Amino acid sequence: MAFAQANPTAAAVVAKDVRFRVPAGPDVLAGIDLTIRDGEFVVIVGPSGCGKTTFLNMVAGLQGYTSGDLRVAGAPPKAGRRDTAYALARDALLPWRDALGNVELALQIRGIAPEERRRRATEALGRVGLTDASARHPAQLSQGMRQRVALARTFVTEPRLLILDEPFAALDAQTRIRMQELLLALLRQFSGTMVMVTHDIGEAIILADRVVVFSPRPATVTAIYDVKLGNRERKTTELRADPEFGRLFERIWNDIEREFEL
Repeated sequence: MAFAQANPTAAAVVAKDVRFRVPAGPDVLAGIDLTIRDGEFVVIVGPSGCGKTTFLNMVAGLQGYTSGDLRVAGAPPKAGRRDTAYALARDALLPWRDALGNVELALQIRGIAPEERRRRATEALGRVGLTDASARHPAQLSQGMRQRVALARTFVTEPRLLILDEPFAALDAQTRIRMQELLLALLRQFSGTMVMVTHDIGEAIILADRVVVFSPRPATVTAIYDVKLGNRERKTTELRADPEFGRLFERIWNDIEREFEL
């Protein structure tokens, strides 16, 4: 895979006082101010239902907003951008296609020639350790393997902006840790920008350059933490054993819980 080099002085996503209100309903976002630099990995955490996924959908151009200004690579968000890949909590694999065919689909939609997309899809499956499973259909794959196929499909398009909405939420704890390790390995070869949502604070710390905390609905940005653990070069087990990991986890947990009366 060949990714264009990041420009750390440029902004990949800029949100200025972005607000969203459901017609005849409550406010969802009460003014999001956030700048994500090109090549940066940002993970958003916050209480359930606070509008994290809504914001991701806005960045992807799938959801409008009521007021404010939102720019992606200097332009208004637009659905279907060729330089953007969006991975959901569900793997969303097509049951009638084998693993290779599911990865190829992302390239087929972009009009890539059959031979080229087969080559790139085969390479992508190899990067997630599924070369031997390329001919299996989703029903023949474990949940963890299905999610690896979904990751291969996400990276095969060589995006500049990677959007992940709780991609490991459906996995058991052990498989989830393995997938975090795999994603870290893939991100080491990725020079683009990642914006991710998770409810797992530990996962956020492991994967992010910065962790952004959303308040309860209507959401605002209540805190932003720089993660200085050398994430991109260390294994997840090493990161979790670092004393700074525990201190950062506690601070983020307290930020999220501060708004609630237990």
